[in-house]
Parts: sequence; C-alpha cells; structure tokens
Amino acid sequence: MLRVTSNMMNSQLLLNLNRNARTMNETQIQLATGRKLNKPSDDPVGITYSLRYRAELSANEQYQENVDDATSWLEFNDTILTQTGAVVQRLREISVTGANGSNPQEALNSINAEVKQLKEQLVDIANSQFKGKYIFNGQAYMDKPYQFETGEDGNVDLSKASSIKTDDGLLYYTVGDSVQLPINITGNSVFGGEDSDNIFAVIDKISEALANGNTADISSELGNIDTRYDKILAVQADIGAKSNRVELMKNRLSDLGVNITDLQSKTEDGDYAELLTQSKIQENIYNASLSVGGKIIQNTLIDFIR
Repeated sequence: MLRVTSNMMNSQLLLNLNRNARTMNETQIQLATGRKLNKPSDDPVGITYSLRYRAELSANEQYQENVDDATSWLEFNDTILTQTGAVVQRLREISVTGANGSNPQEALNSINAEVKQLKEQLVDIANSQFKGKYIFNGQAYMDKPYQFETGEDGNVDLSKASSIKTDDGLLYYTVGDSVQLPINITGNSVFGGEDSDNIFAVIDKISEALANGNTADISSELGNIDTRYDKILAVQADIGAKSNRVELMKNRLSDLGVNITDLQSKTEDGDYAELLTQSKIQENIYNASLSVGGKIIQNTLIDFIR
C-alpha cells in the first residue's frame, strides 16, 4: 500500500498551483495582446500557417507597389505618346500646306522654320525621363538616347537624329506570382530606327524640300508621315492594353490581400469574449486551489508557537 506523505501532498499542491497560475497567465497575455499566438509553443501548427500568411502578405504588398509603379510608368508613356502624335499631326498639316505649289519661297521658308522647331520638340520628347530614367532607351535607361554635339554656331546639331538607334531591351515589372509585364517602349518603335518612315529622316527630307521649293518631294513624304503616325497609335494602343491588364492585377491583388489578412486574423487573433470567460474561470480555479491548499498544508511548529 502506497503511503502518502505530507511532502508528497505539498509537492503535488505546488505543482497544481503553478500549472493553474501558468494557464491563467497565458490567457491574460492573450487578452492583453489580443492574439492567441504569442510564441511558437502556443500552437506549433498555427505558427506555421501564421508565418506563411505573413510571407504571402509581404509578397502581395510588394506586388501592389510594383503595380502602382507600373501604372505610373504606363500613364506617363501614354501622355508622352499623345504629345508625340500631336507633333506628327502638326507636321502633316504644315507639310500639306507646303506641298501647295502656289506658295512663294518666303512662305516655304516660314513653314521650314516651324518644321525645324517640330524636330527639336520631338528630340526633347524622345529624351523624356520618368523618375530619372530615359523612357525610350530600353534597358540602357540611364543613358540619354538622343544626345548631340553643339555646332560652331553654338546651336545643337540635330542632323544625325535619324541615324540614332535606341536600346531595344524591355523592362519587366513583376506584378504577381510568376507574372511579369514589359512596361516600357523604345525610341525605335516610336520614332523609327532603320525604317523608311523614321520621323527624323522624314523631317530632314521635308525641310530640304522646303528649302529648295520642291513641292513634289514634300508630297512624297506625306505617306511616310501617315505610316509613322499609325505606328505611334499602335504603340499607344498597346500601352492602353497593358494599363488595363495592370488595373485587373491591382484589383486581384487587393482582393487577395483581404483574403490572406482574414485567414491570418483567424489564425492569430483571439476571441475576446471567449478569452474573458476563460480568464474568469481560471481565476476562480486558481483562487479555489489556494483556498484548498491552505487547508491541506499542515501547520508547522512555528505556527503552533504563534
């Protein structure tokens, strides 16, 4: 027969008191933090899911930042293409006027002066920057694509603009899991590289024809202006399609973020009402343990002396 000693009773009592105090303390910590997961030992499986949700939320936030940046880049490109199209349209208008054989040379010279101004405007557009990056120079975006030397007269010599070829590399933005989208456009695709309708080459030919009063040569370049304008519109349409795709990705990422946050909340957050009830029950149990323990533990000789 097992003999139960006072020491055994005291040890068991202290063990139970400590366990009840620890349980009550853990519940009070959950009440204070509002979380049922405060350390890995609270729920090893739940911690695994919690860490996974946190990683997914972090990646989702980065994708959303990329989407916002891509949207800004595409909107800027669309604005620049609109400006480019307006210049090309103006070039066609004055070229049609210049092709009229009834114009005196003085009028053609005036038209030529505007043609040269339009060329300078296109060069300025071709060197557009977004956040310090040249948007028309592909992956070499830190290098100015259309850069020229200054002539002896102090003016910038744009005569070699038609011979410049920009970098054709594409810039990809990661806007989702395994989803990469090219968001840049190249100068070759907009202004023309080695194409016969290279807008700078067309301008040079029109300018020379105006200077020589050769209206036939001016008329022959109208078709090249039209094909180049159509190509600019095609590039702009592609930008619009990409903008729509990015907008869809933005909505998807937003919905995904809400879903992951909800799953994380269910895994980590505690039920306040339930925790409050548990805390009260555990407090009563602990107090009862103390009361019973006071009756179980025998008085010492000192207690009798008192």
